[in-house]
Amino acid sequence: MTDGTLADVLAAAGWAHVRLDLTGVTGKAAFMDRCARALDLPDWFGRNWDALADCLGDLSWAPPARGRLLVVTGWREFARAAPRDWGIAQEVFSEATDHGRGTAGALQVVLALGGFDDGPTGRPG
Repeated sequence: MTDGTLADVLAAAGWAHVRLDLTGVTGKAAFMDRCARALDLPDWFGRNWDALADCLGDLSWAPPARGRLLVVTGWREFARAAPRDWGIAQEVFSEATDHGRGTAGALQVVLALGGFDDGPTGRPG
């Protein structure tokens, strides 16, 4: 195997890879907007928790993939600014991954702890 980026390795295995960058997000509305853009959610996405859960729990609207990896970066500011909403977001992510476990195209969510969260250069501020 050649050295490649995570996206390259996932693409070669037939997986879809999306980065949800939450840098600068401090409220629910901005969170929903970032999700809509990053995930290319369908037009019927209602920008609320139930709609997000519906979209992530049933990915029939998304292009087919062997699996899906959602990497959430820059989330710490949102977690501090809106802890209740961040808790709900984590529940939605968790339920979506549990719902699809063991199925083709299942969603996996990773919360990135380093890199983009640390600062513009990827190094601690």
